Amino acid sequence: MGRKRSLDKILSSEYVSVSELVELSGVRYSTIKYYTEENMIAFEQEDTRLTRRYPRESSIKRLEEIRVMKEEEGLTIKQIKEKL
Repeated sequence: MGRKRSLDKILSSEYVSVSELVELSGVRYSTIKYYTEENMIAFEQEDTRLTRRYPRESSIKRLEEIRVMKEEEGLTIKQIKEKL
């Protein structure tokens, strides 16, 4: 397992790991994994055994969009998926 990257390195990276996305967004790990499995957040993975890499800026933006639809608009996950 690799060393944890500094916040400066994470913020300057195009792609981040799920744990780094948790740190940047404040969204729980299990929630991000669920959204990933439901194809609500894009990621790249070179092989089935390699770590998923999330595009930093678009993933944070997408998580915020989902939060707004869920908390402020009161939409269900099914409704959010239809809108996305």
